[in-house]
Amino acid sequence: MAVSPEYLILNSRDELLRIDINSIVYFEADGNYTRIITANNLKAVVCMNLARMLALLNARLCTTVPTFARVGKKHIINLNHIYSIHTLKQQLVLSDGRSFAYTIPISKEALKELKHIIILSNTPA
Repeated sequence: MAVSPEYLILNSRDELLRIDINSIVYFEADGNYTRIITANNLKAVVCMNLARMLALLNARLCTTVPTFARVGKKHIINLNHIYSIHTLKQQLVLSDGRSFAYTIPISKEALKELKHIIILSNTPA
């Protein structure tokens, strides 16, 4: 039996967005706006800052295992799409290994912290 997708519903005066949460690759800050980038290359901009978007995601998902994480000042990423972390190049590659790949610039400090989080979450207890 297929699992029904969870959706992020974003409603404004002029637009309603209904986005499958699993298809979201990352969010990017643009002042008081947030850009949403999905796996099928659909893009949207909403009038919401990144901190408010992260709070909305956390309230919507209600899980003990985080799906999204804030990385640096400008990005929230879907942890399930991390393909590679290049600390020296200051690049994070988000991909499913088949149909999409996004390379985004991230500070060395933020990438080191992300690597640490991933290593700790994959270490057996």
